[in-house]
Formats: sequence, structure tokens, C-alpha cells
Amino acid sequence: METQQVNIFNELIEECCSNPITGFFRDGFCHTDQMDRGLHIICSLITDEFLDFSKSRGNDLSTPRPEFNFPGLKAGDSWCVCAERWKEAYEHGRAPKIYLKKTNKKTTSIIDIEILKEFAIDMN
Repeated sequence: METQQVNIFNELIEECCSNPITGFFRDGFCHTDQMDRGLHIICSLITDEFLDFSKSRGNDLSTPRPEFNFPGLKAGDSWCVCAERWKEAYEHGRAPKIYLKKTNKKTTSIIDIEILKEFAIDMN
């Protein structure tokens, strides 16, 4: 993993969530590397609408999976969402809001920065 990853503002990426612990590396950050095929890089404020959409696409994020130490997500949790899943949810009108300071800059190679800003919780 690259040690100094940045957010879309080219600042050090901020922690997304430690309860439940998120990120591809389960370090609380939306860090990535070549092993992260899903690109878990968008720190999102989870909604019931997004959870239902993700489940309909085959990725159930709301059901607890104790064998993976995963409590299941609920509306109001923050989570490092896969970039392509977020984009798909956006295209279907189901994308959750995002924290840009906690979202990996690599997101901007997949989703236009202006779209990201439309969904930003932490724009000044």
C-alpha cells in the first residue's frame, strides 16, 4: 500500500470510519493498492436506499457476517464504498452523500469531480 495517500483536494486522506471499521485494509481509511480490485475508495454516508440498491446488485452490506467480523451496515454509518458501485448507484438515482476529505483521489479517475462535489457533505 502507498503510505501517503491523498483525498480529492491533494491533502492527506482523513479517516472514514473506525466503528464499524472500514476500508479495503480495515484500517478506517479509504486507502487502496493494486490488490483492491473493487476500489473501496469513496467514503459515503450510508442510506437505506443505497443498502437496498447494493443488495439488489448482489452485495448485501446490511446483514451481519460475524465470520468476517462484519456487523452489517445501517443508515448513518460511514463506509468506504467501491467506486464503480457508487457510480452505478448514481446512475440509478441511489447514490449516497460522500465525504470528499475522506475519499481517495483515485476516485476522480472514475467519477467526474463535479459529480462528486454535488454529493459532498464536507464542502466549505
